[in-house]
Amino acid sequence: MSDNRKNSSKKRYVEKNTYGRSGKNSFRDGAVSLSENAGEAHPEDELTLNTENAVAGRNAVAELVRSGRDIDKVFVKDGEWEGAIKEIVALAKERGIPVVEAGRQKLDKLCGGVAHQGIVAIASEKQYCSVEDILRIARDKGEQPFIVIADGINDPHNLGTLIRVADGAGCHGLIIPKRRSATLTAVVSKASAGALAHVPVAKVTNINSTIEMLKKEGLWIYAAEAGGSDYSATEIATPAAFVFGSEGEGVSRLVKENSDVILSIPMKGNVNSLNVSSAAAVILFHASRFFK
Repeated sequence: MSDNRKNSSKKRYVEKNTYGRSGKNSFRDGAVSLSENAGEAHPEDELTLNTENAVAGRNAVAELVRSGRDIDKVFVKDGEWEGAIKEIVALAKERGIPVVEAGRQKLDKLCGGVAHQGIVAIASEKQYCSVEDILRIARDKGEQPFIVIADGINDPHNLGTLIRVADGAGCHGLIIPKRRSATLTAVVSKASAGALAHVPVAKVTNINSTIEMLKKEGLWIYAAEAGGSDYSATEIATPAAFVFGSEGEGVSRLVKENSDVILSIPMKGNVNSLNVSSAAAVILFHASRFFK
C-alpha cells in the first residue's frame, strides 16, 4: 500500500447522486436487466446494440464461443433451449458469458435480418484486459496508476466519449462491469473517436470487489456525485481511480460507501448537472495535474 494512502487522514464522504446540484443524472436511463448469475438467461435485454458485432446461427455462435474471443452477450429466442442451443448455452455459462432470452423481433434486429436459427452472439469490438494488466501498464511506465471506473454506464455513446476523455487525460485504463453496462461495440468505438484502440478496458464481475482490490494496491477511490467536495479545491492523492455512475442512478450506493472521497462540480447556471463524459472531462483533467 502506498505511503499516501496509509498516512493520509482524508475524510470519507458519502453523499447522494449526480455531478451537479440535483439528486438525479441527466442521462437517458437504459438500465440492463440481467441475472446476477453469469450465463443465466433473463427477460429481454433493452441495451442498444450494433449489428456489426453480431454473429448469428447455431454453428457460427458455437464456433465463436469455442474460439475464446471476448463475447459480450449471447441472445437466445424465447423457448428455444433444446438440442444444439442448449449445448451452446452450457458453453457460454462455462466462460461466464451472459445469456439473454429475447423475442424473435429482437434477434432479427440484432443480426440485420440474417437467418439466426434462434441464437445471436455479440462479439466485443476489442479484446478486454484484466485490472492487473492496467496496473502493470502504469508501473511499467514508472507512473502512478490513473484509472477510470464506469459504474453501469448504459449508453454506448456516453461510454465511447468517456473512453475518449480518459485517453486525453492520460489514464492508464478503464473498468466496466460485466452486467448492466454498455459494452465495446462499434458504436462505442466510433464515439471514442479512435481512443478505444489506445485505452485498455477491463470487464469485471463486481465493481465493489474490484475497488477493494485497488485499495489494497494503494489506490485512492474518488466518486463523482453531488454533495461532495468541490473538485477544484481538492488535492488528489495518487495513485487513484475515479468512478462515474450510470445515466439513471448515478454511482451505486455501495460503491459510494466504498469510495474514499466524493467529488462534485459546482454548477453556476440554470441546468443542474452535466452528462457523464462532460463531468469526467472536468474532473479527470483536474486530477491529471497530480500524477507524475
